[in-house]
Amino acid sequence: MITIYTTPSCSSCRKAKKWLDDHRIPYSEKNIFNENITEDDLDLMLEHSQNGFEDIISTRSKIIRESDINIDAMRTNELKRFILDNPSVLKRPIMIDPKDNKMQVGYNDEEIRVFIPKRLRELIVYSSFSQGDFTYQKALEIYFDEMDSRTDKSNS
Repeated sequence: MITIYTTPSCSSCRKAKKWLDDHRIPYSEKNIFNENITEDDLDLMLEHSQNGFEDIISTRSKIIRESDINIDAMRTNELKRFILDNPSVLKRPIMIDPKDNKMQVGYNDEEIRVFIPKRLRELIVYSSFSQGDFTYQKALEIYFDEMDSRTDKSNS
């Protein structure tokens, strides 16, 4: 399941959650201001990042701008402690699907599609090669109908 790290005032977080909801993709949300992030959370982020701390830390955050902190000079454990003490330095949202080894930082209409389930991707690919009125929206409708049908059968 996808974990999405958010804050209440983040418009990109709201867009990402809406997109996941619209595509019926289950996720668990972790509000970094209300729930303490853990070292395990940071390790998960770093494990799935391509550029380590650079991918998850916002150098534009207020605490970094207003203090004389050189994050490049910090050791890994110091930087982790700094983030745990100041979670507002994290970019948002951070979405991770450890099962499929996927991570996205921030919200991007195209990049978020990495979280589309395999069957829906198949339908979308078919729609792109199909002629006529088979669109992305039609692929979503077919996918949701299939999901609903499976749910109905399992409830019977």
